[in-house]
Amino acid sequence: MRAPVIAISNDQAMTTADMPTSGAEPTPSKGSSKQKGQGVLKTRAGYAWVGLVLAAILGIVVLVFILQNLEQARVELFMWTWNLPIGVLVLLAVIVGALGTALVGGYRILQLRRAAKKATK
Repeated sequence: MRAPVIAISNDQAMTTADMPTSGAEPTPSKGSSKQKGQGVLKTRAGYAWVGLVLAAILGIVVLVFILQNLEQARVELFMWTWNLPIGVLVLLAVIVGALGTALVGGYRILQLRRAAKKATK
């Protein structure tokens, strides 16, 4: 029975019988080496950390925006009247919009869960 032939990089053939048996693994070539970040485990904690860093950066940007827009503006809503800085007004408008979006999205998720439960019964 003939031993299998293994190709090596310098165009020579070597059989498994000719290979050293010291237990050492062959040195990988330059093309097969691991790339940066390959094999790194991605976890929820890692994603949470990235999210916190991005939220902190966004918070700093919002704070700078508010501090640069301290000019007072008069706001009238129904029978109430306020004088607030423009930056704070924009921040409040964004918060109200985000809460509205979250409420609509949460209601839709509940609808989909109910439909999925009915479909599995």
